[in-house]
Amino acid sequence: MASDLTFTGERFVPACAGEIAYEHWHRYAFARRYAEGGRVLDAACGEGYGTALLGAMAAEAVGIDIDAGSIRHAQSTYGSARIRFVEGSCTRLPLPDASFDVVVSFETIEHLDTADQPRMLAEFARVLKPAGLLVISSPNKRLYSDARGYVNEFHRHELYRDGLVSLLGDTFPAQRWFHQQVAFWSTIWGEGDGVGVEAWLGEAGRVAPYASPEGMYFIVVAARTTAALPATAVHGSLFTDAEETEQKRAQADAGEVLRQDALIKDRDAALDRQTAHVRHLEALVAERERIIADKDAQLAELDAVRQQREELIALRDRGLAERDRMLAERDAAVRAQADAMAASVAAFDTERHTLRQEIASRDQEIIARQSLRWCLSLPWLKLRLWLSGR
Repeated sequence: MASDLTFTGERFVPACAGEIAYEHWHRYAFARRYAEGGRVLDAACGEGYGTALLGAMAAEAVGIDIDAGSIRHAQSTYGSARIRFVEGSCTRLPLPDASFDVVVSFETIEHLDTADQPRMLAEFARVLKPAGLLVISSPNKRLYSDARGYVNEFHRHELYRDGLVSLLGDTFPAQRWFHQQVAFWSTIWGEGDGVGVEAWLGEAGRVAPYASPEGMYFIVVAARTTAALPATAVHGSLFTDAEETEQKRAQADAGEVLRQDALIKDRDAALDRQTAHVRHLEALVAERERIIADKDAQLAELDAVRQQREELIALRDRGLAERDRMLAERDAAVRAQADAMAASVAAFDTERHTLRQEIASRDQEIIARQSLRWCLSLPWLKLRLWLSGR
């Protein structure tokens, strides 16, 4: 059944399918037996579909919810002579005392603060007749939250079993407990009438009676006295929808698993090919690294030779510099010697010129003297020659 209300992730609407639909629809289907022929209150009725289901069995069904939009939708969609909807809070019901045979409250108590939970139960007790029944559900905190590490942002205070027992005990001490959890079963049913339900557990090659575990949700039928509790109608209850959405979802999931498995196989084959290619590339890289290592060694040798060459060149440059310095010193000394020799030669030349001048002067003086002596000695010479010739 379609709904014009938007699914928020918490408030169920009939358009939802799958596990959440199974949980919500099954609770109301289970509770209808207690509403038959009586006046029933659906507390926190939400969209109103559950109130309508109860109203089909009850003499009168009233749905109450704090959300005005939900109440308007419910009244316009499901309202009838036997089904009506009222806006109000579960902790302050706008309803008279002892006016209902049954109060149904599914997945409500965990949305209240700790202080408001006993107030809601007190209000339920107030509007119930003395022999009235409360049919209430609550998520099992141990499995719903703790085991899954899950936090529901809409829940204010979730309860463990002992907490719910204690909370109900103040106003509804007589309690009959049921558990709810969506599971996958192989179901066998007969075409004719039958008696009882059997459940089997198969493991490790054997089959044994199935021991009912703790469920994800608690459903409690509670009353003020044990006498007010009805006889147990069923030990177990199964639910599915006409479209078998959960089975189709499971089949779709299985098909998806097969598809993913095929993809994984293809991926594995591709990975094998890629692995072989990677190994080939790794071998090439290793060979490249070996070549690089050889080149590095050769370069290291060349660097050593270059360094030695540079040291020899530096040594040669130092020798050349020293030689140039010595040559410069020698050249300077030679120039100094040459300058000194030039000065000596110049002095010698000057002295020689002076001597030459002196010699020339003396030579002239000697010549002059010799000429005078000759003149003076000539007569004597002639006389000696005369005398010797005689």
